[in-house]
This record gives sequence, C-alpha cells and structure tokens, in this order.
Amino acid sequence: MSRALLIWAVLLVMGAVISGTAPGRARRAPPPLHQAAEIEALVNKAADILESEGPRAFDAFRRKGSIWRYGDVYLFVVDLRGIVLFNAAHPNREGRDLLHERDADGKPFHQDFIDTVTLFGSGWVDYMFPKPGQSVPSVKWSYVCATRVAGAEALVGAGVYVE
Repeated sequence: MSRALLIWAVLLVMGAVISGTAPGRARRAPPPLHQAAEIEALVNKAADILESEGPRAFDAFRRKGSIWRYGDVYLFVVDLRGIVLFNAAHPNREGRDLLHERDADGKPFHQDFIDTVTLFGSGWVDYMFPKPGQSVPSVKWSYVCATRVAGAEALVGAGVYVE
C-alpha cells in the first residue's frame, strides 16, 4: 500500500473519531481506492501549480473537459480564514467567507478542510454537498492539500461524490 493511501486510511478512521460520528448515524462509504489515488494526484499537482503560478492558474482550472474539471470532479481553493478564492463549479461562492457554513447534516466542512491541512498537511473530509447543476446534497469526499496562493496560506481540494 502506498504511503498516501495508508495515510488516507488512517485519516478516515481519525475523521470518524474527530467528527464524532453519532451512534446510529449512517457511515459514509469512502471513495474506491483508485478514485482516491486519482483525486490525490490531481490535487497535489494543482497545489504545486498554485504555488508557482498563483491565481493565474484559475483560468486553466475552470475549463470543462480538462484534466482539472471533468464529470463531477472540479477544483476549489480556500484560504485558511475560510474565504473561497476559487471554485470551478460554483463561481458564485468565490470571495465569500464560508468558514461557518454547515452541510445538510450540520457539519462545518470548511472548518474541517482547514483543520485537516493545518494538522496533517493534507487529507480527506466527508460531507454533504450538491453535485454540479443540482440542489439536493449528496455524500462527497474531498481531498484537501495545503498550498500557497500569491504568498498566502491556502488549501486546494477536489472530491468524489459517492452516491
């Protein structure tokens, strides 16, 4: 098992403990390992590009049908204060402070993104979020990675809908 996938497995267990999964609450199945590895590679590559190119990379990240945005997969970038710097599928979220936003289950997922990159540098977070073009939330697992954008600490992520 690769180091990244081992870390992913450990974080899944820790995530359940940290998030305090309530007794009787349905467990959210993680993405298959091949999808997880694909998303991790995508996000890690995007993090490297953001560190060198900064916001200039956003135009390429936004293009549908590219390696950065295909199917239901898209990148998002959030600074460590909770301000959305970029969201390929939901540009109306850009510039907004979403630190305290909660998903349909009440989970403060932006705070979870920030906690994950602050504590571990990268990792997986599960939450409820609508697929692009839909309004009903679905189970989503996002991999987030610490990066810098124009010198500011941030995170970049992408996810997989598992429903």
